[in-house]
Amino acid sequence: MRTRIISGAVGVLLLSAVLYFHETIVLPIAVAAIIAVMLFELLRAVKMEKCVPVLLAAEACGIAIPMIYGVLTKIVYDGSNVIPNYEFLAWQSSHTYNICAFAVTLLCAFVIFITWLKKHKEIRYEQVFFVLAVMVLVPNAMTTMVHIERMSGLFYLVMGLCGAWIADTGAYFSGVALGKHKLCPEISPKKTIEGLVGGILTTAIVYAVAFSIYEGGFELKTAIIAFVTGAVCAVIGTVGDLSASMVKRQIGFKDYGKIMPGHGGLMDRFDSVLFVLPTFYVFLNIMNLF
Repeated sequence: MRTRIISGAVGVLLLSAVLYFHETIVLPIAVAAIIAVMLFELLRAVKMEKCVPVLLAAEACGIAIPMIYGVLTKIVYDGSNVIPNYEFLAWQSSHTYNICAFAVTLLCAFVIFITWLKKHKEIRYEQVFFVLAVMVLVPNAMTTMVHIERMSGLFYLVMGLCGAWIADTGAYFSGVALGKHKLCPEISPKKTIEGLVGGILTTAIVYAVAFSIYEGGFELKTAIIAFVTGAVCAVIGTVGDLSASMVKRQIGFKDYGKIMPGHGGLMDRFDSVLFVLPTFYVFLNIMNLF
């Protein structure tokens, strides 16, 4: 437990330092580094980390996605010499980003397919398509951190991350105190239905309070929308956590890595974030909630 607490504290300090410099290139670099480690852990899970061309292609794609967006938005916004039309700049940067990101992903996928053709006796199709899936999912989901910060600000980024991690904390304590009915015993034996409900309520309440304070006072509409957003994020985060756990169960892993003693790998810490951040981003942009 002591190792887990120390490791968690170090992680919080590192994350706090990154968030302190959120307006600089530090955030995209940090996200790229997290993605690189997560992809390595996932490729190792399917025994593809020693296939150098595939590993390099996946890592190149993972690192490029947040860096392209971070650098591009910095150039577009800082390079404006007149009073900027932020809607146009946002469209311009996102359009260029989509083209660049698609080109990089396509090129890296091409390298993977060429490698598969050359080593078809050693590499199975399940491994190839697993690598392609995580190469697309992980970078794009994690780059949502940069999207949220650049378009909405630090507060929203913190709340997006809290949507995953507060639910975990609430579920843990609720499960310890009240847990009796197993949620998915074959996938995650310690998760309970009571813990799930506790995590949902905890996240929903924290969201309602935090957004009410941020908006400068209690407003019923804002509180209700925030409450619902928090609840949805908690449910989505649980799905992400269980999905990552199911992969570990099927391949026989206890943890994806050992980079965080007592916690496992970065995939073990960010599995729910992979699902929550895009969901939170959708609520912010499509529904224009806050």
